[in-house]
Amino acid sequence: MRTLSTMRWAAHEDGAKMVDRLGELVSCESPPGSIPHLRACADLVAGWGEAVLGRPARRVVRDGLPHLLWAARDQRVLLLGHFDTVWPAGTIRQWPFTVDGDRATGPGAYDMKAGIVQMFTALGLLADTSRVGVLLTCDEESGSVTSRELIERQALRSGAVLVCEASDPTGALKVARKGGSLYRLTAVGRAAHAGVEPQRGVNATVEVAHQVLTVQSFASPAEETSVTPTVLAGGTTTNTVPESATLCVDVRAWTRDELERVDLEIRGMTARLPGAVLSVGGGINRHPLTPEVALPLLAVAQAAARDIGLPPPDGAHVPGASDANFTGALGVPTLDGLGAVGGGAHARGEYVEVRTMPDRAALLAALVGRLLTTPS
Repeated sequence: MRTLSTMRWAAHEDGAKMVDRLGELVSCESPPGSIPHLRACADLVAGWGEAVLGRPARRVVRDGLPHLLWAARDQRVLLLGHFDTVWPAGTIRQWPFTVDGDRATGPGAYDMKAGIVQMFTALGLLADTSRVGVLLTCDEESGSVTSRELIERQALRSGAVLVCEASDPTGALKVARKGGSLYRLTAVGRAAHAGVEPQRGVNATVEVAHQVLTVQSFASPAEETSVTPTVLAGGTTTNTVPESATLCVDVRAWTRDELERVDLEIRGMTARLPGAVLSVGGGINRHPLTPEVALPLLAVAQAAARDIGLPPPDGAHVPGASDANFTGALGVPTLDGLGAVGGGAHARGEYVEVRTMPDRAALLAALVGRLLTTPS
């Protein structure tokens, strides 16, 4: 590893290269579920990883989706991230990668392609990466359905998990995240002619309308638990009493107890209209990332920052979930938010503060270095 006194200098020497790489990666679109795009992005990222790790990526393909894994035999540290974005193919044509002063923008720049660039820059600052594993998945934005088992298996092999998702806008690392649940409520009624004999039908859309108000009542402002009706669909034609309708519900909470409370409430819902049938699908998707698994690593990160002359980062509690929720729920020490400083995730204004990228890469390298030299 470079000496601590030269680590920041070396990262800043790579500053222009980091911005160039960010532009290349942002321009290589990786929309959710688009296998050709994700394969092309995996090809690009795999080459960068092999160059700094000295070993090729293992492509773990699930339902056609190419996840990239560089496993280590004695895996003291796992660096975790994803290269998919929320942006559909073609977005780059209307919103190309742009650097304006200190800000870089483009689809996925902040969430989380800059974090990947910083990750590989940090690995290049380390003399020995033989005990560092890297896992980059390509379905995080769509729920990590195919990658969850892979993430959990690699986390359990590791002494610590460092997640290179973006920091908060102040640069704080993420020590707590809300857990989340997803539900799909389906109401089945009876079709009838809406104009001639609507009384013979059982209106599934009206049934779901009752349930929209019911699920909202399960929220707890005191506990900061949100229960949000999202996607609503029902009916077939304008002159038919809807035979079926669906409602999707998003739940977020800081504690397992709250997720489980809402889960029981939703599963206990019953139909309101005579003749209607209500069924519930889905459930708890991610348990919360709690401070107990993150704060010891935050202390190490703060010490690493002092080692290289940076202000120690704060720890932040954020409502959004990430794959850190999976690893933290296993009890594996997990620290999140080690990626880019910026803001506006999932919005067209998302941006990265490019001047901070070298220091963030140096911080990650110093943190990994400390973890590798700490007795297990």
